Amino acid sequence: MEPPSEDDAARVSFLHRRLGATFDKRVVTLGPGDTRPYRAEEWDDALVVVERGEVLLECADGGARRFAEGAVLWLAGLGLLALRNEGREPAVLVAVSRRAPPADEVPAEA
Repeated sequence: MEPPSEDDAARVSFLHRRLGATFDKRVVTLGPGDTRPYRAEEWDDALVVVERGEVLLECADGGARRFAEGAVLWLAGLGLLALRNEGREPAVLVAVSRRAPPADEVPAEA
């Protein structure tokens, strides 16, 4: 097996990237010590990148998992309670999801 190339090791980032018209981008910042309650609909269909800092995901079963800068997450459908920043710098998350088509472009059901 070959070692990863520079391209393979490149970090995914959407923070300063322009996306096509078919995508929505949302930036969520958690200040030091901040907690954001988990709302499933907020993360539905979104690919989430930890752009800066670290975020701690608190699970409903009592567990927790920390993700650092560069982590790519899928938060939809998880049993989470909250997202927390226990660090000393802001945690910046970018969520990218597909944009819903305009109502006049939605096909009629048969």
